[in-house]
Amino acid sequence: MTEPRVAIAHDYLTQRGGAERVVLSLLKAFPGAPVYTTLYDPDGTYPEFRDVHVVTSGLNRIPAFRRDHRRALPLLAPAASQLRIDADVVVASSSAFAHGFPTTGRKVVYYHTPARFLYLADEYLGERPSRSLKGLALLALRRPLVAWDQRAARTAEVALCNSTVVQQRIARVYGNHAEVLPPPAGVVPDAAGSAPASLADWSGGFHLVVCRLLPYKNVDAVVAAFRELGERLVVVGRGPEKERLAELAPPNVRLVEGLTDAEMRWVYARAKALVAASFEDFGLTPLEAGAFGKPVIALHAGGYLDTVVDGVNGTWFGAPTASEIAAAVRRHGERTFSEQAIRDHVERFSEDRFVARIRAVALG
Repeated sequence: MTEPRVAIAHDYLTQRGGAERVVLSLLKAFPGAPVYTTLYDPDGTYPEFRDVHVVTSGLNRIPAFRRDHRRALPLLAPAASQLRIDADVVVASSSAFAHGFPTTGRKVVYYHTPARFLYLADEYLGERPSRSLKGLALLALRRPLVAWDQRAARTAEVALCNSTVVQQRIARVYGNHAEVLPPPAGVVPDAAGSAPASLADWSGGFHLVVCRLLPYKNVDAVVAAFRELGERLVVVGRGPEKERLAELAPPNVRLVEGLTDAEMRWVYARAKALVAASFEDFGLTPLEAGAFGKPVIALHAGGYLDTVVDGVNGTWFGAPTASEIAAAVRRHGERTFSEQAIRDHVERFSEDRFVARIRAVALG
């Protein structure tokens, strides 16, 4: 029997993050499947997508939107509604718009989260929406976008999600049940690493942050903690908070971006521990660090509740403040962790398990 024609949908391929790595895993589950997305910047996302048939919306003709998808926010829902997918099964990787792509077949949605800018606007912006022009613009768009988003959610035949916190959020926002299917770790030590030029003189070790530089990631609190501690910290990521963080960073903190997977392997291999202070939907980076036998100092909230076990692969702190983070780093330094136990924990989140389950759900 011929397998159904499968297509993959994703919000926008303009950055490098956990959601984009999930799409790469979906491509392993469904080799040769086309990827439909509103915007695609080959230089901004992972190079593996250059070998994939990527279908984009009309918005992709505008370079400013490819460089920063946030500029296109008022137009993304209409663009998603017009990006019709001809396939027997669509597997949508969605944190905002991909679940709204129309299709001729059945739709399986893998939720990273319902749209943060609609349902968690304070966290997304880092302040109350009424306190900024960006927030006021978002408030003006909110009612029609929520209506669109709710209609889009009803088009899913099957819903899956990455964590229990997102499962609870989906139930609250959409009234739907979603099966939890954790995504696999992205960067794993399966090849040699290479030193980024900006860090070659720091090969002796450092603490590490890996995330997009957005307000809710709380990187400013981590930077402030390490100013107090005086220990080395590397922050890997890009985003609208970059300039502000660069101004805040003392000499013992370095910000880097655009690292290749080989350079990320070098960074993870030489890190003392990962510091994870954001309100995450899943918490992928502790698994990436864990693949290298590295523990995590994590906020006791959100998706980290699914991926971090205190004393096994990490140490908790209760609030994303500089004082709490600094205290947790000191406390963590007094503990001993087994690299093998950390790696064993990560094995529960293998890519083979993810691929097998998503194929079973999608192909029925």
